[in-house]
Amino acid sequence: MTRQLTGTATLLRFALRRDRVLIPVWVAVNALMVLSMPKTLQGLYGTPAARADLMHQMATNTSLRAMVGPVFGDSLGALTAWRVGVYAGALAAVTSLLVVVRHTRDEEESGRQELVSSGMVGRRAPLTAALLTAAVANAALCALLVAGLAGQGAPGALAFGLGVAGVGMVFATMAAVVAQLTESARLARGLTAAVLGAAFVLRAAGDSASDGGTGGGSSVLTWLSPLGWLEDLRAFAAERWWVLLLFAAAAALQAAVAYGLAGRRDIGMSFLPTRPGPAAGRLGTAGALAWRLQRGSVLGWSIGFFLAGVVYGGMTDGAAELVGDNAKAREIFQRMGGRSGPTDAFLAAMVGMLGLVAALYVVSSVLRLSGEETSGRAEPVLAAAVGRLRWAAGHLVIAFGGSALLMLLTGLGFAVGYGRQVGPVLGACLLQVAAVWVIGGVAVLLFGVLPRGAVAAWGVAGAVLLIGWIGPALNAPRAVLDLSPFGHLPKLPGGGMEWGPVGVLLGLAAVLVAGGLAGVRRRDLAG
Repeated sequence: MTRQLTGTATLLRFALRRDRVLIPVWVAVNALMVLSMPKTLQGLYGTPAARADLMHQMATNTSLRAMVGPVFGDSLGALTAWRVGVYAGALAAVTSLLVVVRHTRDEEESGRQELVSSGMVGRRAPLTAALLTAAVANAALCALLVAGLAGQGAPGALAFGLGVAGVGMVFATMAAVVAQLTESARLARGLTAAVLGAAFVLRAAGDSASDGGTGGGSSVLTWLSPLGWLEDLRAFAAERWWVLLLFAAAAALQAAVAYGLAGRRDIGMSFLPTRPGPAAGRLGTAGALAWRLQRGSVLGWSIGFFLAGVVYGGMTDGAAELVGDNAKAREIFQRMGGRSGPTDAFLAAMVGMLGLVAALYVVSSVLRLSGEETSGRAEPVLAAAVGRLRWAAGHLVIAFGGSALLMLLTGLGFAVGYGRQVGPVLGACLLQVAAVWVIGGVAVLLFGVLPRGAVAAWGVAGAVLLIGWIGPALNAPRAVLDLSPFGHLPKLPGGGMEWGPVGVLLGLAAVLVAGGLAGVRRRDLAG
């Protein structure tokens, strides 16, 4: 067994060096999101009466429980765990699955793993290094959360930090299993993300079905979700330390399965091989090939955004009622969604948040070009009668057109869930596309001009997400908020339409894309 782990330390150092941008950015975004909450919540619910009113409303408002979970205590620590715990766990899960798939299936798909394995590298060393890289990321996040929340209570901070890291490791080992089953890194990421989405839905359904009280029990559905385990750990509210055993058992079991599967297949192979097919008919053009490669991703994101629109639309009335009862909360939502009524402000804020998430999709889709290039699959395509611009354009149509489709489906989801102001809400959703395309343009520019640094596009998307999510809550200066393209969009519904900033954003996106395509046309292909 020791020989099968030969080279793990070297591979771990190499993985950490490759992720020296990705991991710090995502860990910092997650930590700042959590650590900004106590101060914000102190301003929102600074009196015992305000906290008692919040707990009463959460106990009776099923839609809000589905969104953020039940409240188990009225301390600032407990409110922090309630407000951002689920989202911190989900973000840790996303970071972990990206890291593990990148250093396992991505390496095999590109052919680099075969080259590495020809040296003094054990059979299970790459998998071990990938899991250890994810463990380092989650340990760093845990340390930051514990240190930052220790002032709210050391035991609660430790429980919360370990719980968030536990969610991350559960999905890291799950990604390791899926990477053995599938032949495509893209499919491995998609399937693991789909499980994360299912975990969020199970948690939401379970929380809405429970009574929401501090002494109430959790639904069976909540216990079926790792995100539900994080809630039921009850950090800062009579911690249930034994829940940590669930994270440890799930991670250990999945890691054992991944190790068992890794020892029973050849490099580059999988237990669920991809069905081959001729590049003819519907695959006869570069655009058709790009659609074939990305259609699964587009379908998954589309379903997720439509359901998100339905869910947020259905909880609009209850959330607006809670916001309207709290002057500080109303002020924050006005900074996020404009100075209109509480309902319009909530709708505008949620539409803006989903626009920020759509920026992650467009970065992922654009960087598919980088994956095709570095894996060597782009070279035979370009060796035929296909120019570089046609090849890139095929993927960019999917990226930019797909982001517009996501926001259209979001608006339709709000129409189903909310049922009112269909036109204004749909228009507000489509308005986000201008800012999303700017982020996509940055990704195209980085890919075209600095192909080795294209991964930095994730850092840009993470920074924009951080500004949009935390900036209004912290009452950040206007200069900081303006660093995000989303900060220049009109606050709809409820606000006045301004076409000038939208036109500037669309023009900027066009310039960025043109610069990136010029770089693609002039530079050599990456090896």
